[in-house]
Amino acid sequence: MRQTRLAGEPAEYAEAREELRQAEIELMRRREQVAELRRRLPLGPVVDDYVFEEGPADLEAGDEPARAVRLSELFSAPGRDLIVYHFMFGKQQKQACPMCTMWIDGFNGVVGHLTQNVDFAVVAAAELPVLRAYARDRKWTNLRLLSAGASAFKYDLGSEDADGGQDSTVSVFTRDDTGAVRHVYSVHPRMAEDIDQRGIDLLTPVWHLLDLTPGGRGDWFPSLRY
Repeated sequence: MRQTRLAGEPAEYAEAREELRQAEIELMRRREQVAELRRRLPLGPVVDDYVFEEGPADLEAGDEPARAVRLSELFSAPGRDLIVYHFMFGKQQKQACPMCTMWIDGFNGVVGHLTQNVDFAVVAAAELPVLRAYARDRKWTNLRLLSAGASAFKYDLGSEDADGGQDSTVSVFTRDDTGAVRHVYSVHPRMAEDIDQRGIDLLTPVWHLLDLTPGGRGDWFPSLRY
C-alpha cells in the first residue's frame, strides 16, 4: 500500500517504508490491546478524601479568596471519572519542570474537549500563589489548578518522595456506588530501568511529531524556555 505518489522513489526506499508501515500497524494493534487492559482494570482501593487549596476560577482575579476543596469534590457529576496531572513543582522542585510545562500548555488548549467526558485537574506541591503566578505567566486560564499543600496526596500516589522531591505522574480516579473515591490507575515517566522519560509520553503530541523526523526528539528542553 503506497501512501505517496512521488516520482523516483527507489525500490530500497519503498521496501523500507512498507516494512515501517507494517511495524506501525503492529504497534497500533498492540497499543489498542494495552488500552483494553487498562479499561478492564478492577476498581482499586478507596483513597482518602484529600484536601487541596484552590483560588478563584478566574486566574486573573488574584489568589484570594482561597478555599479548601476535597478530592471527591473534583467530580462534577455522577458517572464521570477524574484525571489528575501531578505537576512537578514545589518543595524540592524549586523551578517548574519544563516537561510538565509543555504538557500543561497542551492540556490548557484541549481541556474543553477533554471535559466533555471526564473531569480534569492539575495538582502541584507548590504554594497556591506561586502556582497561580506561574500559571498566569503561561496563560493557563482554562485549567483547574490545585495546591496539595500539607496533603499526603502526592506522596501516597508516588509523585513525591519522603524528602519532598517531585515527579510527574498521571492518576485516574472514579467513584463507586457508595460515593467513595477509588484509585483506578497511575503512571510515571520512569517505568523501568531502561525507560527514564517515556512512560507518559503519550500525553504530548510534541514528542510524537519530533519522532516522525530523522533527528527525533533530540534536546527538546531548551525549546521550552520562551
